[in-house]
Amino acid sequence: MIPELLGIHHVTAVTANAHDNYRFYTNVLGMRLVKKTVNQDDVRAYHLFYADAKGSPGSDLTFFDWAHTPRQRHGNNSVSRTALRVGGVESLRWWAARFDQLKVTRSEIQQHDGRAIMEFEDNEGQQLSLVDDGNAGESSPWPGSPVPPEYQVRGLGSVTLAIPELDLTAQLLTEVLGMRLTRRYPDPADTRFNMHVYEVAAGGPGAELHVRVRPDLAPCRPGAGGVHHVAFRVADQETHHAWARRLRDFHIPHSGEIDRYYFRSLYFREPNQILFELATDGPGFAVDESLSELGQRLALPPFLEGRRAEIEDQLKEL
Repeated sequence: MIPELLGIHHVTAVTANAHDNYRFYTNVLGMRLVKKTVNQDDVRAYHLFYADAKGSPGSDLTFFDWAHTPRQRHGNNSVSRTALRVGGVESLRWWAARFDQLKVTRSEIQQHDGRAIMEFEDNEGQQLSLVDDGNAGESSPWPGSPVPPEYQVRGLGSVTLAIPELDLTAQLLTEVLGMRLTRRYPDPADTRFNMHVYEVAAGGPGAELHVRVRPDLAPCRPGAGGVHHVAFRVADQETHHAWARRLRDFHIPHSGEIDRYYFRSLYFREPNQILFELATDGPGFAVDESLSELGQRLALPPFLEGRRAEIEDQLKEL
């Protein structure tokens, strides 16, 4: 029996300017900084988590701050776009006016795969979109946001991969991870090619992986403005153990289970070398801060607390 994945857990991207990144995602997009911590494998770099008011699993867009990283060249073998969910076409119209006022690069409101969307970029060329989720499911608006509650980002939407060849990736997604191929639609960027939509759990825009098969594209060059990895939701530690066993049974190299304090992680690469993570829903961001104080101080997991002075001395103020 295949252990269950519940949806997208988080997407982690790269910035070369933590200050401007913080300004864009909190002041422009109105998301809440729910955890200000460091990359546990490179404590010289911030790891910033933006999410809804509670830091709910499935709402996190996170960034590693690598200050001297060159700009990403977008292309194959990458997460090429991350969607953020908003409620209704009226929200998209509101965001279009806001982006125009704030000089954010955006597309017109369009219909992709039967949903209204608007593509846009942050100040480093991170490729994002807002997608109408029809106000399906719960949301946790942040009272401190500059965006009115009815227009706030509700969580992560679909994540799009760009790859040159589908077969081996499709085999991993369906046979190993238990995803369902539900439909195809023409690639809006070039209708000669198709997008392939894979779902987990109940599906919907927060539980979809859109796979863009583009043999014509050059490989990406990773960097600022690009995505480092995508994580999928695992309910609990017991299920996480089951996933580690499953990857081992399929002879898929992986990191082993890692305790990130806020969740447990398991990393591996799909056949086109895009980094996947399986992350547990808990314990969550309130394990070391109250909900009302999330993101206000530098939070460090217990194993790094003894190095706080050294770590703080290396970091610039946001």
